[in-house]
Amino acid sequence: MTSGAASPDVSDLAGRQVTVAGLGVSGVPAARALRGLGASVTVVNGSDGEAQRAQAAELEPLGITVRLGDGETLPDGTELIVTTPGWKPTSPLFLAAAEAGVPIWGDVELAWRLRGKGAPPWLAVTGTNGKTTTVRMLAAILEAAGLRTAAVGNIGVSLLDIVLGDEPYDVLAVELSSYQLHWAPSLRAHSGAVLNLAPDHLDWHGSMAAYAADKGRIYEGNQVACVYNVADPATEDLVRAADVEEGCRAIGFTLGTPGPSQFGVVEDILVDRAFVADRQKQAQELAEVSDVNPPAPHNIANALAAAALARAYGVPPTAVRDGLRAFRPDPHRVEHVADVDGVAYVDDSKATNTHAAEASLGAYEHIVWIAGGLAKGATFDELVLTAAKRLRGVVLIGADRALIREALTRHAADVPVVDLDRTDTGAMAAAVREAARLARPGDTVLMAPACASMDMFTNYNERGDAFAAAVHDLASGRVPDDQ
Repeated sequence: MTSGAASPDVSDLAGRQVTVAGLGVSGVPAARALRGLGASVTVVNGSDGEAQRAQAAELEPLGITVRLGDGETLPDGTELIVTTPGWKPTSPLFLAAAEAGVPIWGDVELAWRLRGKGAPPWLAVTGTNGKTTTVRMLAAILEAAGLRTAAVGNIGVSLLDIVLGDEPYDVLAVELSSYQLHWAPSLRAHSGAVLNLAPDHLDWHGSMAAYAADKGRIYEGNQVACVYNVADPATEDLVRAADVEEGCRAIGFTLGTPGPSQFGVVEDILVDRAFVADRQKQAQELAEVSDVNPPAPHNIANALAAAALARAYGVPPTAVRDGLRAFRPDPHRVEHVADVDGVAYVDDSKATNTHAAEASLGAYEHIVWIAGGLAKGATFDELVLTAAKRLRGVVLIGADRALIREALTRHAADVPVVDLDRTDTGAMAAAVREAARLARPGDTVLMAPACASMDMFTNYNERGDAFAAAVHDLASGRVPDDQ
């Protein structure tokens, strides 16, 4: 299911009965926008907590009906559903909509349709991992070129707020999830990038093929460039399958020496062999590897993808260098916390799947690895095989740690493993102390869990904060009260 029956024109929503599926960062702006267009709006939301009640209290004075604790029933008379990301296509609400012939838009689809004349073009990024970092790098590069821009979308800034706001922009750096792309059939970006593809959210999409197809929607209708990962042929396959504007080019990025129409690395220099006068013979220097923060391989790949999109928009080479130098990564993404007794402690709590953890583990030579959490159906044999020679030791936490332990037994039997059977608030501090015991000077204690955090923490941010706090306690010699 994608968009159901024939969709109404966005300019003809006055008096229409529109249901918004979900509140949150996307649902509240969607409900407001639709009400502003004169629609009769009902918001349905499965949960009924304090935060949802506060949001309902904001919307109801605008004449918006909010139904909390009921996300399954299609309100009578619904003519259009606008959904927030995360609602599965198989949810009862959408099955009822399909049976009734009601079309479904995502919040991104609504934002795209509401763009006014002269709206800024979108440079769009998706992928299993690295989206937020790449979009923020891209925004930094565009700003360095003197362009009015913003990093928006799945990054936590509603596209609807941007599209309907008064701030003028030249171009937008847009992060899009597979969920958002699934419900955005009309989207046509100036240029788009798929950074990588690895199994993720398969319970939502139903299969790897469906997940990849939704990611590939980002290339549909691209005008200038479809940016793909040379090391991940599946991303190039998506480019080949896309229906793009005449003259749109496939632009690859690689950590190796680039070929024509590619971005890559030559002797620690990021170079462009795509947007140059003679790409068969010329390469434009953009920045040094040391300009990328941190200069881990997967982050250099992110920088190359951001540079490719920025160059597709026409920014000068110096803006790529200056933007990358100005960029500061978000917390919990390969973040160096501290050095203690000659050991580096690095927080990559955002590595919530095996693909992200593999990239993180590949950035260091000798590692004590803190891993575990909710596996979300993942398997760990390939990850452990790839990382085994780098592992000094492993500390396992979380609900599904046994799956990682079993993979370690099969493929890294000589690596010392500490299995922490506890989920209390002191568990992370215990994990850090055990990692410190296993580490030697020159090693890196890396928290790259390869799992989601919700078994022990509210989200990956809280997990990362707990790790950082435990490291600072270790550095100061403090021991938590429960020890």
